[in-house]
Amino acid sequence: MNTPAPMDVGIRDEMIRLGQFLKLANLVDDGVQAKTVIAEGAVEVNGEVETRRGRQLKADDVVTLGGQAVRVVHGDVPDNLPW
Repeated sequence: MNTPAPMDVGIRDEMIRLGQFLKLANLVDDGVQAKTVIAEGAVEVNGEVETRRGRQLKADDVVTLGGQAVRVVHGDVPDNLPW
């Protein structure tokens, strides 16, 4: 199965918590949903299931949820993102 290339989502700081990033990337609607999908083991970071909502993400980490992959980038990202 071919996985599409991850979309880039920029962050201002050097790191961001997983729960916050899921909301920033529009993979979830709110913090409650983020907590739920993480606790259920539905989120992967760099190909491994992650169950810690406070997991610190840094540039080049790839988060996957429901077949959507999003890469953390530091700084500016293109304006043509779908969200």
